Amino acid sequence: MANPVPKLFIGNKNYSSWSLRPWLCLRWGEIEFEEELISLAQEGYGIQQIRGILRVSPAGKVPALHAGDLNIWDSLSIAEWAAERAPALWPSDAGTRAEARSVVCEMHSGFTHLRDQLPMNIERRCKASGLAEGTLRDIHRVQEIWLGLRAKYAADGPWLFGRRSIADAFYAPVASRFRSYGIELPDSLIKYSETVFSDTHFLQWEAAPISDCFDFIDQLFSNGH
Repeated sequence: MANPVPKLFIGNKNYSSWSLRPWLCLRWGEIEFEEELISLAQEGYGIQQIRGILRVSPAGKVPALHAGDLNIWDSLSIAEWAAERAPALWPSDAGTRAEARSVVCEMHSGFTHLRDQLPMNIERRCKASGLAEGTLRDIHRVQEIWLGLRAKYAADGPWLFGRRSIADAFYAPVASRFRSYGIELPDSLIKYSETVFSDTHFLQWEAAPISDCFDFIDQLFSNGH
């Protein structure tokens, strides 16, 4: 019997930055999978006790990937699983690959001020004001990373490391946040953001209908992993 198609459990596509990251990795890696959206607008939200999520993720969070008997419930772990099947998701050079993992891990574990004050909302268009000092530091650091990588790898292509990689999947939600909240960017980073926004798979994610909207939706993003 053939192995079952992996299934990725995700949150709402307008809001769930954590779900977008591994979803892009699987698409870019041309890995066949099914997806199932689980509403976060239900009892147990905020304390990782939503029954439907606990059924598929022991951490009580999405995304989670089921591949046969394997259950992976962390966005970076899912990305690494994808890269083992599609090695081109990481740069081919070992040193560059280590650099890419460094910026991915920094995003995965950091930038809490940016996440809290500028939650992902793909459809939103406004001009943020009164940003906290910590948020401004996070914005500066992201731009510093992007500028350094684009200066170093521009000759290899339009993505952070020239070719599209897991690093771009992990920073794509930040590009979306910058657009949503009118964060000013240097011309080279506007061009990079446009590369993300014009990607076929990002456009597919962006075009998904919004569902399960509710008043405290902007608080969801700190509950992914």
